Amino acid sequence: MSDTKLTNELMRTFDGHEKISALKCAAKLTEFGEKQNEANEALAYNVNDLIKRVCALEDKQEQTTAVLHKIAAELKDFKKELDRVRLSEKLNSGTIERLNNAIMLSGGDSE
Repeated sequence: MSDTKLTNELMRTFDGHEKISALKCAAKLTEFGEKQNEANEALAYNVNDLIKRVCALEDKQEQTTAVLHKIAAELKDFKKELDRVRLSEKLNSGTIERLNNAIMLSGGDSE
């Protein structure tokens, strides 16, 4: 994360509207240019830091999406297996009940 915080003070490159003599104009222009360069550098540093952070978030999102797709596929397979087990249990329960009824009808003991 960027150590340089963009503040109003840092981004201010022009400080006043005082009248400048022709002799001081070059010095004031140089001062303005230096301040503008500092502001531009700070802004560029923060923008580049934000770009890196966005790229990292995009990478993390792609990884998370891949994991979620894998979990969804595993859940789908689990549901199929659970449905198969439930069906087997119903079929087995029905078979046991029919066998029990057959034993009772034939006069055998059922315990």
